[in-house]
Amino acid sequence: MAKKIKSQIKLQAPGGKATPAPPIGPALGQHGVNIGQFVTQFNEKTRELNGMTVPVVINVYDDKSFDFIVKSPPAAVLLLKEAGLDKGSGEPNTKKVGKVTKAQIRKISEAKMADLNAFSFESADRIIEGTARSMGLEVQK
Repeated sequence: MAKKIKSQIKLQAPGGKATPAPPIGPALGQHGVNIGQFVTQFNEKTRELNGMTVPVVINVYDDKSFDFIVKSPPAAVLLLKEAGLDKGSGEPNTKKVGKVTKAQIRKISEAKMADLNAFSFESADRIIEGTARSMGLEVQK
């Protein structure tokens, strides 16, 4: 018989460098999950991401066991990495802080395709371009 899910926790943590400190520790502790075990498994699974912020969905069961699914990094994080920036613009409509090319947009949409609500790469590109514009990045042809 399948285990009954007690709760589902959604977090964002640095890939390969998660620690039991907040926000992970308190979020898992209140559900009785073994924090050290989660951190070890998460760091092992996300080692190649090397500190990049990664969303994770944790299913906690009645017997306090858990499993988790690691999603692809947020589009904003990938765009900042491609543009070589630390953060986006505070005023994206007036202050542009960087540029990304269509090739970079396609690379990001290919990486995120499983997590996007899109059926084609063209529509996925438009989603990523919208995120880029809202961060103050110019999309070049």
